[in-house]
Amino acid sequence: MGPLLESVRLAAGDVPALLGLARDVGRTAPRPAEGSTAQLWELLASVTAVDVAAGRVLEPHLDAVAILAQAGSTDPAPEGTTEGAWGVFAAEGPGLRLEATADGTGKYVLNGSKPWCSLAARLDGAVLTAHLAAGETAAGTDPGTPSGGRAAFAVDLHAPGVSCETPEWTSRGLREIPSGTVHFEGVTAVPVGGPGWYFQRPGFAWGGMGVAACWFGGAVAVARDFSSALAAAADKGREPDQIALAHLGETDRILTSLAGYLARTAERIDAGELSGSGAWSEALRVRGTVAAAVERVQTVVSQNLGPGPLAFNEAYGKRMADLSLYIRQHHAMRDDAQLGALTLKGDRSW
Repeated sequence: MGPLLESVRLAAGDVPALLGLARDVGRTAPRPAEGSTAQLWELLASVTAVDVAAGRVLEPHLDAVAILAQAGSTDPAPEGTTEGAWGVFAAEGPGLRLEATADGTGKYVLNGSKPWCSLAARLDGAVLTAHLAAGETAAGTDPGTPSGGRAAFAVDLHAPGVSCETPEWTSRGLREIPSGTVHFEGVTAVPVGGPGWYFQRPGFAWGGMGVAACWFGGAVAVARDFSSALAAAADKGREPDQIALAHLGETDRILTSLAGYLARTAERIDAGELSGSGAWSEALRVRGTVAAAVERVQTVVSQNLGPGPLAFNEAYGKRMADLSLYIRQHHAMRDDAQLGALTLKGDRSW
């Protein structure tokens, strides 16, 4: 881990270098539910603790590699993209729709647009979701599967007919990782699972928890900034007051609890306890718990350290901005509403 994290530190801000690291790590990194999920999440958290943007590059590539493996196909990736850098594009947006039509050869043709495609112009391939026309089912689907709906596909982002918009990315967070709209015009794609498979597979929940591991890593880095600042002040004769110590203690308590929760959840995944319908409810618990904790850590630290580091410490300011944007992948109360509905149906342990 040490040499990798040093490589991440040196590559911070250099997207091609970060993508190269993602490709290298993807060849040997653990996959969820194969016995080393905790190590996978530790990897994601540790990389993000060095640089939040680096974690944001690594996580979707590892997720795409895992998705292709979960699909059960020997090689569902388009020719020439297997060793490339990958993304996962599953977002929907108002006024935008990506449709897939069977071409009669077992492959599909994509037409339309997909929003929120991070780094699309720099990636080689992507796993993405698209709408199937009514009356169509994805290749390899069991007879009787309902037609239409959304299915997952693997696509070569260098193929003719793919065009990536340059987004008007004004955010101060994740500035090196803009997320824009990609347009597809007659682009051939390979089906990955059948209609609904992408969202129904337990790997969807596992991947969502992997993102939470990245958020956790970002919070650890912010907490280290806090602890280092207090220690540096003490070295200069300014001992932390009771409020600063209380907040550092709260931060420690939060992060220690999160680390234990993530470790236990990883063990449950590897033991096969989260391979069915309960996987998504647990993902909602993990993501909600981590997101709330990360935001609390950011609040506590920023209140204690004040405006100085935000104004003059480039690494700290970037980390706070990157993490604030990254954490918004969590849908807050809407995700809690999903969890509440599942809880009401009896999907709970209490």
